Amino acid sequence: MSTNLKIALTELKGWLENETNTVLTPVHTKAERFLGETREAHKELIESCKMLLENSRKEIDKRNMRTFGRARALNKLAKLFLDRLQPVKVPEKPSYDGIKAFIEEAQKAFTVTDIDVRNWFPRISPFFIMDRGKFIKAFENAKSTLKELNEFLTKEYVKTKALEETFQLIEEVKKLKEHLATLTEEQKKTENEKAKIEEETAETRRKIDALKDGGALNQLTEITSETENLRKELEHALRHVQKPFIKLQSLATHGEGSGLTPEELKMLNKYLTDPFEAMATESSGYPVLKQILQKTARLISEGKLKLKQEKERKAKQAIEEILAKDSLSSLHQKCVAAKLRINQLVASADLAETKAEITKLQEHVERLEKKLESLKAELDKEEKARAETIEKIRSCKNRIEKNILNFTDKKVEITDF
Repeated sequence: MSTNLKIALTELKGWLENETNTVLTPVHTKAERFLGETREAHKELIESCKMLLENSRKEIDKRNMRTFGRARALNKLAKLFLDRLQPVKVPEKPSYDGIKAFIEEAQKAFTVTDIDVRNWFPRISPFFIMDRGKFIKAFENAKSTLKELNEFLTKEYVKTKALEETFQLIEEVKKLKEHLATLTEEQKKTENEKAKIEEETAETRRKIDALKDGGALNQLTEITSETENLRKELEHALRHVQKPFIKLQSLATHGEGSGLTPEELKMLNKYLTDPFEAMATESSGYPVLKQILQKTARLISEGKLKLKQEKERKAKQAIEEILAKDSLSSLHQKCVAAKLRINQLVASADLAETKAEITKLQEHVERLEKKLESLKAELDKEEKARAETIEKIRSCKNRIEKNILNFTDKKVEITDF
């Protein structure tokens, strides 16, 4: 029957060592013995390679024609053996993964060395027979100890593999929790920095709004709105002469006897494109407009400016209202006053300073917004890293609890996760 136990991560390693000491210690003791034997055999093999290298070098130095070629071949072979076998290191401490990796590496090196021995040693014969015999003895001994180590690994050590892995997972989880704490702290710092930037951005926007709502800029906004209303009033007041003006413009453009002077044609174009600007630049009594209207009325009467009956009636009535009753007088005064006020504001130092300050603040807002985007990207990256680390911790926790259950038949719940 499995037993439910709640154990903190900080106490788990000690508890598991007590639970498995009778199983793991003998295996590690045996593994250390096998590793020692393997280490000694490997050391002897390396020494035998060095012996081949040294003795073949001595024979090369003698320049004996009978042995020179074979001595040089053995010297190259010994160097090859050393280059291949010396990097293979026997683990200092027993661990399943460490021993397995060593065996795989050593087996590859031994397999290739076996082929070299079979291919080259017969060609060196009959010379260096004793040296070659010492090497073969050391090589066979190294292969034998490796075989014994491999059998121990696959038949005995493998039984404790999951337990050994569990101890490694416990250490990994501790590191992951430390890493998670670091990530969480970094995320808090980034969030605090983001909050400060957001507040600074909001405060800068409030300053911009305050500048826009007060002083010369606000007055300019108000007068600009007023000019839009005046423009609409003028367009409405001149709506019935719009069509005649367009026809008059066409006559003047094509030189068909409109009777307009260059100044009047220029002003006519203004009245068609922006009646406010045209009216605002007129002198008292808007004489240019009246001249244009008079010439328009004459051309209509002479039949040179043709309109549909109803449009002609309304155009004549509108012209009469403006010429005889001076119906645009009030609008003209308002347009002139508005234009004067705009010019005064545009030329004022107060407006220039306000605009410059707003531009400066808007540029600052843009810089802050770019920084915010960067911080948001950093937060996304940190959150992803946290989520991945939490998932790794969860996965390790499940594997640890499963391994313990399989090995000890005790159901353990790790509490401080």
